[in-house]
Amino acid sequence: MEYMNKTIEEIHESLINGEVTVKELIEESLKKSHEVNDKCNAFVTILDDAKEVEVTDNLLSGIPYGIKDNYSTKGILSTGSSNTLKDYIPFFTATAIKNLEKAHAIAVNKTVLDEFGMGGTGTTGHTGVVKNPWDLSRMCAGSSAGSASAVAAGVYPYATGSDTGDSIRKPAAYTGTVGYKPTYGMISRYGLFAFASSLDHCGVITRSVKDAAIVVDNMKGIDKNDMTSWDSSNIHLYDSIDSNIKNKKLCYIKELCNIENYPNASDELKKHLENFKQTINKCREIGMEVEEESVDKTLLEAIASTYVVISCAEATSNMSNLTGIIFGPRGEGKNYIEMMKNYRTEGFSPLIKRRFVIGSYVLQAENKDKYFHNAQRVRRLIVDTWNKLYEKYDAIILPVGSGPAKHLDGSLDILDKNTSALEEHLQVGNFGGFPSITIPNGFVNNLPVGVNITGKCYDDINVLNIAYALENSMNYKNQIAKEVK
Repeated sequence: MEYMNKTIEEIHESLINGEVTVKELIEESLKKSHEVNDKCNAFVTILDDAKEVEVTDNLLSGIPYGIKDNYSTKGILSTGSSNTLKDYIPFFTATAIKNLEKAHAIAVNKTVLDEFGMGGTGTTGHTGVVKNPWDLSRMCAGSSAGSASAVAAGVYPYATGSDTGDSIRKPAAYTGTVGYKPTYGMISRYGLFAFASSLDHCGVITRSVKDAAIVVDNMKGIDKNDMTSWDSSNIHLYDSIDSNIKNKKLCYIKELCNIENYPNASDELKKHLENFKQTINKCREIGMEVEEESVDKTLLEAIASTYVVISCAEATSNMSNLTGIIFGPRGEGKNYIEMMKNYRTEGFSPLIKRRFVIGSYVLQAENKDKYFHNAQRVRRLIVDTWNKLYEKYDAIILPVGSGPAKHLDGSLDILDKNTSALEEHLQVGNFGGFPSITIPNGFVNNLPVGVNITGKCYDDINVLNIAYALENSMNYKNQIAKEVK
């Protein structure tokens, strides 16, 4: 009997009842890790020597999981999916992972990401392209591509992720899983390789809303090593899920959701937005109010460029320590300047170098006010607009992207500039630090699509309850990808 395709609660119950042992769970998860890696290239490292632990009352105890490879893990290769750290073995473990260790969770692999989290395709990791287990010709999105691929394929019930723009929530949509990033600072970022510090969130990919609550309950907590973390000890996500959505009010943004805004809409986009319309009706059927709201289209279209400017600027600063002198493989050269130049030129992918160039450019004295400071001002306007909506509504519900997973070669995808805001709106959750969750929302052409629910800061329980009630009204909970058995 297989157990890795079950929920955390079900696996825990089987452990407590003696139906399965920790050793058997590890063996099953490792076997699936190798099988999925052969097909999907989801892992940088597979921990074949994963050790058994004691099963306790904690729901995560004795259950295997995956770690995105931008979380520092003491004594275990941690590459950030970059050649610049291809041999890096840290001397400390990220706080979030330490918290999972305290829960007696068992890490069995480190998952592939876009290099240092800077990408939305899952194609720029130094170990190669991550494939979608629903259709191997499609991407998983990124950057948490390996985590999403593994959870969707049934390697284990959950894996950690990080989310700087949509890096947990869009891969979840593309793989038919649940992607949850809690309020900024609920989970410590200490030991997460920094990309853009004001946008980076730790989070999780699972196959159900309850599982997401269980994992984040164990990852979260204030940390003296992360000054942006806060005390959430009085917040109990799992215990607070009760499906109570009485008097809950949602809204969606018509400029993003109405098909008439997309004159060149593909068949996939049409079906995706029709799916979303049916989900709105479902929300009303189960007792929630849903209203249509309007947001200035100019502001919506500014989301993507604002994100690029701010994230690239912060990345340029954060990654200035990657010199090849402190850690990583040494570059070649007659002096340290030549060595650093060689290390960064040869080590980084073209995408990363392009982002560093953008970041350096917008931070130059003559450009800073025009680009960086203006991006910060627009970020404020966008966040204020969302907070204004939260004065009237409990959450904002929107479709994720413009349809199902894109093709890896891009040859069959119809790109339309009108869909830019639809593709990038999840970045608002990072601008404002809002709790945000993506859940499966059916299928388009036999491929999963997702719907996103985002709420105001510190209102994670409300967001999860809305997602849980909606999940229970549909039939996509704990689904396993069909391509990989």
